[in-house]
Amino acid sequence: MKGLVRLYARPKLKSPILIAAWPGIGNVSMIVAAYLKGKLGFKDLGEIDAPFFFDPIGVTVKDNVVEAPQFPASVFYYWKNKNGEHDVVLFVGEDQPAAKGYELANTVLDVAEKLGVERIYTFAAAMTRMHHTENPRVWGVVTSPEISKDIKEFNLVQASNLQIAGLNGLLMGVAKERNMEGICLLGEVPAYATRIQNPMAALAVLRILVDVLDIKLELSDLMQVAEEAKEHIKQMAAQAMGEYIDYFTEPIWESGMEEEEDEEDEEGES
Repeated sequence: MKGLVRLYARPKLKSPILIAAWPGIGNVSMIVAAYLKGKLGFKDLGEIDAPFFFDPIGVTVKDNVVEAPQFPASVFYYWKNKNGEHDVVLFVGEDQPAAKGYELANTVLDVAEKLGVERIYTFAAAMTRMHHTENPRVWGVVTSPEISKDIKEFNLVQASNLQIAGLNGLLMGVAKERNMEGICLLGEVPAYATRIQNPMAALAVLRILVDVLDIKLELSDLMQVAEEAKEHIKQMAAQAMGEYIDYFTEPIWESGMEEEEDEEDEEGES
């Protein structure tokens, strides 16, 4: 960690937990992190030196002048929970490195250990056969069987076997290597709608998280965004179905006209 992390503050934290988020399917993790950060008033804590983990593949040019290489931010924040048992450290990574994810995960957990973090939370998407009109369920996976009892009361879907891609999952594996407690909450997203943001899944995850951590948080803004997104997906699905039908069907009269034209051509050739 030495030389890779710059901490701006040394807050005295009460039984802190770490919430870590990177972009992923449905952007579930980033939506949850952004909402928490916006509503709870997190303060700057530090950042990771990005050039060690990311290799820029180009530069931007403004007014014919080349700009310096830009790197994705990897930033820590903290929030003191006056009414609860746990303060919160929030880590947000703007992007995932192509080759040094394992090293980045260890660096994040180095900071967590330094701050006395007791448990790590990440979020991801669970791709299922659900329909976009259904309310998404939340799946829960843990780094050890002992932690399962802490989340049983929240009726999470218990996954037997699955794979969590990217750092939102890898961080859990690294936490297990280091004997740190970790929980990943996965919001269901339709398998046919993985390339668009899914605030419905993020809302489902956030509802579980605030209960698990006993955090008072107003969710009405995200609820509105989720309803708007659901309507947008509905419109997109209707449009896609219309295009599908148009492509694979044709009016009977047009088909008949083509057959008549073919017959006339054959008569003319004889």
